[in-house]
Amino acid sequence: MKKANLPSKKKTAYPISTKLYGYLNQYSRITKLPLQYDDMSRFFTSIPVLDAKGEETLWETVMYEEYEAEEIYKACCEIYALLKTDGEVDVIEHLEVDRIDYCMFGNTHPYRVRIINRLNDNYDHFYIKKVDASRIYGLELECLLSPSIVSFLIDDRTIIEEHVAGIPGDLFMEKKLEVSRFEQIRIAKEFIKFNERCFVRLLGDMRAYNFVVDITPDIEGNQYRIRPIDFDQQSYEGWRSFYLPQYFKDNNDIINLGLKHMSVESVRQYQLEERSLIARRARSEMERLKYLLKCMQKDRISKDEKVRQLAEELGEHHHSTIFKDAATMGDIVYRNIRLVLNKEFKQSFLKF
Repeated sequence: MKKANLPSKKKTAYPISTKLYGYLNQYSRITKLPLQYDDMSRFFTSIPVLDAKGEETLWETVMYEEYEAEEIYKACCEIYALLKTDGEVDVIEHLEVDRIDYCMFGNTHPYRVRIINRLNDNYDHFYIKKVDASRIYGLELECLLSPSIVSFLIDDRTIIEEHVAGIPGDLFMEKKLEVSRFEQIRIAKEFIKFNERCFVRLLGDMRAYNFVVDITPDIEGNQYRIRPIDFDQQSYEGWRSFYLPQYFKDNNDIINLGLKHMSVESVRQYQLEERSLIARRARSEMERLKYLLKCMQKDRISKDEKVRQLAEELGEHHHSTIFKDAATMGDIVYRNIRLVLNKEFKQSFLKF
């Protein structure tokens, strides 16, 4: 089986351009936050976060001095209100911060804030991260072209993201694949559709730990929805296979379900279904999508050699000259989506 190349060890973080800022402001993504990402670094110590097996994870719980904690925790509750209730401050009275975790892994070095509602002990999370234009484009394309919506807010160099609920992909494959043949087919079907969504909008590095699986009980069995949780690799690398989750060995357990249970005809059907849905979403959000892609076409979110490589590989893959003079990653994404809208998109899921 062909494998995807691994991402660059350290991806460059790109600032928000003037055009992108105008887009974000028009669609209410910009807001004044009570704290910035850099304020979170004032902790004096940390302890490892352990998983259910008692093993260390990539996260550490950070500790603040009492006077620092009071200010930061209050600001975090206000941010949660901005994210969830458009700033209705009444909810803050019932909220408190349970803990704040920090992750050194990844490009944005996120803080994960755990918020508890004192009235019922229910908890939720949100994330505080460094701004990266690539990630913002990824989040916006997710909202416009996928069945999912992600809430996020931006202020200066700080981005706030809501928590995407679901079982981490690697844990899902470890514990949730021993189900009926009927449900295994549903899982494989959703992965085919997820694979298609990533390739159309060029979201890369969708290895198992970069997506979650949302399980919804249905009349007969469960429905499955795969949702990305990492958007740092939106249109950055130059390899075509990097934008196809089917090529990551971490995902082999789900891929094997498709190989086991599905015919080529079934796979083709699900691919065409998803492309049709993507085209329908694009048309329904055409004005906003055009504005976003115009910003993206003018923006620099990758290196020139990666742009040239991806344009060449996609041209060969689609047997098309449409990518020949693409100058930016935004150009490439725009043309890839055009192929879908024109029903000229080429992709074979079983082509290993």
